[in-house]
Amino acid sequence: MMNVRLEQTSNLGESLNLGSRPTSLEICAGAGGQALGLERAGFEHVALVEIDSWACVTLRHNRPGWNVIQQDLKIFPGRPYEGIDLLAGGVPCPPFSVAGHRLGHMDERDLFPQAIRLVEETSPRAVMLENVRGLLAPEFADYRGDIDSQLRALGYYPRWQLLSAADYGVPQLLPRATMVALRQEYAERFRWPAPILFAARTVGEVLRESMAAGGWPLADEWAAGARAIAPTLVGGSRKHGGPDLGPTRARKAWAQLGVNGSSLADEPPGPDFTGIPRLTVQMTAILQGFPPDWHIMGRKTPAYRQVGNAFPPPVAAAVAGAIRAALLAPAAQSLAPAASSL
Repeated sequence: MMNVRLEQTSNLGESLNLGSRPTSLEICAGAGGQALGLERAGFEHVALVEIDSWACVTLRHNRPGWNVIQQDLKIFPGRPYEGIDLLAGGVPCPPFSVAGHRLGHMDERDLFPQAIRLVEETSPRAVMLENVRGLLAPEFADYRGDIDSQLRALGYYPRWQLLSAADYGVPQLLPRATMVALRQEYAERFRWPAPILFAARTVGEVLRESMAAGGWPLADEWAAGARAIAPTLVGGSRKHGGPDLGPTRARKAWAQLGVNGSSLADEPPGPDFTGIPRLTVQMTAILQGFPPDWHIMGRKTPAYRQVGNAFPPPVAAAVAGAIRAALLAPAAQSLAPAASSL
């Protein structure tokens, strides 16, 4: 494998060719939500690492040119990628979610230690990791502090922020804990992206065309009644069970939008459909911020897990764009350090 090491230098003009795209290594890439956002923000993927076979099929189907590596992150070597500009990923969230019993570092699915190892091995200029909002709970303050201490020891300045997908145009609540850490020479230039000025589109606006695709004559009427953004999609964990839109309280919220959340449909409602429609996997992907032409591969259960685990591309693009701006900003325009959110 080719070593992509870039010579370390304090001169940004020498360390990054301003006419080229900054490089990224994506870990726990899943269905590509964060990777797609990074691509939109101008990053070039050196590799995308993912253990789930169906997620790898999704990535390769939608971006045949991406270097997708199906491998357990615990044995993935970072040294061949030393010198990348950005290490990014969405490490598994069950260790910090209510559904996952919040076991934190005692959960075998906790991959933050592997992410820190890869930071040390790849020595990127910036790090971007996201997880569920539960990671920001007081009970995980020591855990976050340990992550911060390890990153500072490696020369990075971490900060945490709770970002709501709806603030960046995604038609869904979906709060996500996001951590950005940059080297000292770039850290003071970073600013969290400001929310967009226009409201996110409603479920009805976003899914009207999909609901009408099977010839359902009531699609327009349904869309007119679904005049709110969606509740947070759940179901990314393998311990969640089959493809549905969550527990009783979540299903009640979906019912208010005219959606049957007990399961997912194989296809949109047809001409003779009566009752409350269900969402297809592709509809949930659209609500997660994926473009309509991004196809989630696999049967319903593994496909919906990919959607439930995904970081919305518009949110990833906003954060990655802020990181890219910090990496490329002339030193003379450096700003005063921004306080950590926590």
